[in-house]
Amino acid sequence: MIMKNKILIVFLSLLIFSSCKKSFLDEEPTDRYVDETFWKTKEQAEAALNGAYAVLNNTGFYGGITPISRETLSPNNYAYNNDNNLILVGNQLSNTATYNNAWTASYRGVGRANTVLDNIDGVNMDAGLKKRYVAEAKFLRALYYFPLWHLFGGAPLILNEPDFETQSNLPRNSAEELLTQILKDLNEASPDLPASYGSAERGRATKGAALSLKARVLLYATRWSDAAAAAKVVIDSKTYTLFPDYRGLFFLENEGNSEVVFDIQYKIPEFGTGIDVGLDAQNTSAPTPDLVKDYYAIDGLAITSSPLYNAATPYANRDPRLLATVIYPGSNYKGKIVTATQYPRTGYGQKKYTIYKDNEVPTKSLTSGESELNYILIRYADVLLMYAEAKNESTGPDISVYNALNLIRRRVDMPDFPAGLSQEQMRKEIRHERRVELAGEGLYYYDVLRWRTAEQVLNADVTNASGQRVDTRRFNATRDYLWPVPAIAIQENPALIQNPGWQ
Repeated sequence: MIMKNKILIVFLSLLIFSSCKKSFLDEEPTDRYVDETFWKTKEQAEAALNGAYAVLNNTGFYGGITPISRETLSPNNYAYNNDNNLILVGNQLSNTATYNNAWTASYRGVGRANTVLDNIDGVNMDAGLKKRYVAEAKFLRALYYFPLWHLFGGAPLILNEPDFETQSNLPRNSAEELLTQILKDLNEASPDLPASYGSAERGRATKGAALSLKARVLLYATRWSDAAAAAKVVIDSKTYTLFPDYRGLFFLENEGNSEVVFDIQYKIPEFGTGIDVGLDAQNTSAPTPDLVKDYYAIDGLAITSSPLYNAATPYANRDPRLLATVIYPGSNYKGKIVTATQYPRTGYGQKKYTIYKDNEVPTKSLTSGESELNYILIRYADVLLMYAEAKNESTGPDISVYNALNLIRRRVDMPDFPAGLSQEQMRKEIRHERRVELAGEGLYYYDVLRWRTAEQVLNADVTNASGQRVDTRRFNATRDYLWPVPAIAIQENPALIQNPGWQ
């Protein structure tokens, strides 16, 4: 059975067996699962593991906040109407829902992964498959701990299945302790994960996914040489290649293509997503003029210095990734010419992660939850970018850095980077390349945090395409580089110490 088709049944089963207790008569119910009867067969172990994956599909996606929504916390996108607006204008509190959702969703995933790891040893099943399931659960636990480490800067490190009595009053572990555990899980997982799966098991963690996540974690931890080494293992495996069509990379018909390292799976009618509807209806996210201006001209120069740029025709002769990512006035989208007033807040819409084509009028307009477009959490272009950044920071811009970056640029017919760049010049180009290549994918907010540039780029007005102010953003550098421990978490567990500057 395909994993996506089983998640709903799995989720319901987990809710049942995880909440049941053995009666005072020591009788085992026959009408529902309990711990004593559940962990017997391979099918039950697989169901529990699928339940750990299912947290990726929960409301808010992985980490309790959609990558699209997280993009609005960065300079790339404007938030139409959600809790992120409070954060963007500096009016957030420790009880702002965004923080609580991320904390709660992360621990929900950790708890389910721990449940698998605590109970699978006693299951009668093939030993090799059991090792793989353990590796998948460790990958997921590392993935779910990632926001608690990077965004919150430390949280209780729990390595056993949920137990309220023993876990409800734990203090926070340090960020370094969480980092150590995340890397331990990924190091232990990667040898026992396959390079790929058949179509019936698409969406499961692979060796490449574990190594790529390890590279990301090491990059964010500024462990440059280690991050470059982890990314290079993925590159040298030759398991992944860049998909030839940058726009087509995100089309429904190309899901699971050669560039996808790990993605969140959706399938109608079992699990749908509202990404397309939110972007198309302009109620989630819109690209900012600041992002649009950052796309180079096709000669590889910024529009402030390229002779090909003409302010009277600002979208001509631009990096093709602009048209593939952003809906702008005068372009085609959904078989029609986009008007100047179609996207009134910023003047732009996000095309990436919508299933709609430029020159095709859709036969049906989706309603919320009807899309099944997978969301890519890790793709090969990011692995190349991570390698280039880590290698440049550790040893400078050698030929391998140029090769990784130029491979990405050649896909969209952009020119190679000029030879002879200094480390600082290459750093600037890599950061620019990350912004435009990964725009709309929820990673740029993480980037400006780890680069420590958030106070420079987020204390600014957001304007529309006509230069009119639509928002003013505020970022407090003494406080906002770490998210607050949610107020409700501290209320329930006074042993949790709040991050500096938060109440």
